[in-house]
Order: sequence, then C-alpha cells, then structure tokens
Amino acid sequence: MYLYNSATHRKEPFRTHTPGKVEMYTCGPTVYHYAHIGNLRSYIMEDVLEKFLRYEGYQVNRVMNITDVGHLASDADTGEDKMVKGAKREHKTVMEIAQFYTDAFFEDCRKLEIKRPDHIQPATGCIDGYIHMVQTLLDKGFAYLAGGNVYFDTSKTDRYHVFHDHDEEDLAVGVRDGVEEDTNKRSKNDFVLWFTKSKFEDQALKWDSPWGVGYPGWHIECSCISLKYNGEFLDLHCGGIDNAFPHHTNEIAQSEAYLGHPWCTQWFHVHHLNTGSGKMSKSKGEFLTVSLLEEKGYDPLAYRFFCLQSHYRKGLVFTWENLDNAATAYQKLIKRVAALQPEDGAVDQGVKEAYRQRFLEQVGNDLNTAQGVTLVYDALKAQTNDATRLAILQDYDQVLSLNLLEKGAQLRARQSAQTAQQSAGGYTVTGEGDPAIDALVLARGEAKKAKNFQEADRIRAQLKEQGVEVTDVPGGAVWKRV
Repeated sequence: MYLYNSATHRKEPFRTHTPGKVEMYTCGPTVYHYAHIGNLRSYIMEDVLEKFLRYEGYQVNRVMNITDVGHLASDADTGEDKMVKGAKREHKTVMEIAQFYTDAFFEDCRKLEIKRPDHIQPATGCIDGYIHMVQTLLDKGFAYLAGGNVYFDTSKTDRYHVFHDHDEEDLAVGVRDGVEEDTNKRSKNDFVLWFTKSKFEDQALKWDSPWGVGYPGWHIECSCISLKYNGEFLDLHCGGIDNAFPHHTNEIAQSEAYLGHPWCTQWFHVHHLNTGSGKMSKSKGEFLTVSLLEEKGYDPLAYRFFCLQSHYRKGLVFTWENLDNAATAYQKLIKRVAALQPEDGAVDQGVKEAYRQRFLEQVGNDLNTAQGVTLVYDALKAQTNDATRLAILQDYDQVLSLNLLEKGAQLRARQSAQTAQQSAGGYTVTGEGDPAIDALVLARGEAKKAKNFQEADRIRAQLKEQGVEVTDVPGGAVWKRV
C-alpha cells in the first residue's frame, strides 16, 4: 500500500514499527454540537483506511479521543472553551452537553457504517496523565511558567515540525488580525499546555495541579491519550487538514520532547468539504447534519457513496445537485445488485481472487476510493456468473461499506413479494422496483381488462412522460425506464 505522508510531502510505501500491526490514532470530535457532514467526511475516509488495512491483513489498534474540555474557540490558545459555549447555548451542564453530542456523533457514525474505534477516550478521563506529561516537559526544560499558565517552548526543539513549508510570519497565529496577542509567550509559536489563568472566570471544568487549579490545553490531550493506548511509537495519525497546523504540529513537538525519540511516521489528512461559500463550518451557524439529510429523504449511505467518489486529498464541493446525482447512482447500483441471482452457479474462486488483487492494487494506491467504486461497476459486468459477482461485491464491501448486498437482497425480496401479490390477482407487473410505477402499470392493466381503453391510453401517456416504456406480455406487463 502507498499513502501520501503529510509530514514528508510525498507518497510512500506504508510501513509499521511492528510487522503486521498498525497503531492508528484519529482525532475525535469536540462534542459541543452535532457533527456536520464536512466533519464526517474525514471520519468516513479514516474508516475506509482502517478497513482497507484490515482487508490487507493488518491487525489495527485504532484510538480516538473525545474532546470534552480544553478546545478553545481560537487556535491561538485564546477565546472561550467550546464546551462551555455549548453549555451556555443550551442551558445545560458541560458534561450533559458532552454526553448528548457524543451519543449523537456515534449514532451518525452508525448510520454511515463507520466502525467504532477500538479505544474511545474522553479527554476529561486522563487529567493525571496530562499533569504528569506537563511536569515532565517542565523538568526536561521544554516548558515554562508564565502568567499562571504552562507553555511549551518551541525554541527548544530541533525543528518545530509543520506540515507545510510555512514562512515564520505565516506561523504568527497569536498576533494575526482579530486575535489578542498572548504577552506571556516567549515566542508567538509557543502554546499552552495547562491553563490556570483564564479570562473566563466561570470555566466549568477545573482540576488541581502543581501549578494551581486549571485545565489542560487542547493539544496535550491527543498526545497523552495516544501514548496511553498506542504506546511510544505511533504508525498512523489521521485527521482533517485543518488540524495539521497548529494542532498536529504541536502534538509532534510535545510528544517527541517528552519521549526523546521520533513519534509518528505517517500522517494522513483529509481535505475540506466545501460549499458555495467556502469550507463548511459550525462557527458560521450554517452546517448540514446527517439527520437533516434524512429529513430531506436521503439515505445516509448515499452521502458515503458521494464521498467515496472523490479522492480524500482533494476538496469536495457539496451541492444538492451533486448529492442528488450520487443518490440516484447509488439507488441504481442497488437495483443492479438486486437483479443478480444468488443461486446462479457456484463462486469461481479464481475470478474472485483476481478481482481482489485489482482492488488491493488500485485502492491501495493512496486510498483511491473512486477507483474502488469503478471496480464495483466492473464486477457487475464481469464475465462470470451472478454468484461470483455477488461474492466479489461482498468482498469489496468489507472496505467500502455501502451495504450493497443487504440492500440488494431487501429490494429483491420486496420485488418478489410484490410480483406474487400482483400475480394472485391474475395480472403480473415486472419492472425496476418502483412501487409508484408498478401501481400505474397495474392500473393500466385493470383499465384494459374493464375495456376502458381511453383510461389505459391516458396512463400509458403518463408513464411515457416519466420515461417509462410498457410492454404487454401474456398475463401482465413489463416496464423499464428508457
């Protein structure tokens, strides 16, 4: 497998510290509001990556944090804690907000067929670990106290690791327009490890520490949680591209200073979902959720299919028209799967293995999910029997998780039941599984039986306007879209 490594800016062969095992960390949600579909694009692509690694034969240990404290509204270590902001908005406690939106996040994941990580750790559950890590960084000379807070001293690192070749001025997060400069910092690149002085006196979650009552900075959480569950050597760290700087940059600096050796070898970043006005963002108050898609009649897996049709390192443009096109293609795909007959022959293991190798090669080229979708269509056209086609699709769906066989079987069962019901009345309608069209064709047949040819012709004209062609056959009719 080859993956683009954000840390080296090139596509590289995927390697792990322990052969056959992958220690994988994915930045989890800040649970102060619902996840929007832009956030969920990252989790979908990380899910595909994890499942592909398992498909290749790796044992994967995937860890995810839940940020329920410490993530400030500004990436410059200033501004109100997002969790406190959410609690004020909804007149609940911070922990009530955290639990509600954590549950909502994993329900969205369930609907999108995103596998639960092996370890899920709320940030509030590791306070002693953060304190130990911060104290160690102070003892080793990588941190300092100023103004009541503990800061990481980026000047003490050999190289303040960034994922893009920023000029020094580009890193001036703390002094850009609209952000109040933190005068406690020795350098504009330094960042807070532990807060004891906050301009928000009503900060809800605080803990005792050697430096006073306070709370951890956002960045220290991921480093500590990963060390707890993944160990000292991390193979793969994932997240949205907006986390690359400063969050992941700061994680590398503090983790390697604490450990005294290189930490993570491979960094995987998913690019933004964009709308007509730019990146989808909660802060703008204009974001789309999985529940909203469902309310509008979309299957959540149509959105997963939409995401798989694009490469994770390219921005994806969301419009309702684009989603409609993906939803239509997804439903047509299910209908094609439903038309396959499971009892049609025995599975040809040679053909199945050949298609598996194509999938490994093509999707394994920097997680090319669009090529994976193309291979699904190729499998449907394979020169083999239906049993083998279905076996190939089931194999691919271990990674793509589009539920093609399950949904195809459900549609096949509905079609069979409907045909049996219509046959019982002496008139059989066979079509593409659309109940509304079936009903019209059946009504036309009943009109003909009653010799109401004017009504029968009217219905045929109505069907033609909808792009449906009806062919009369003995005992019924067959329809198709043209």
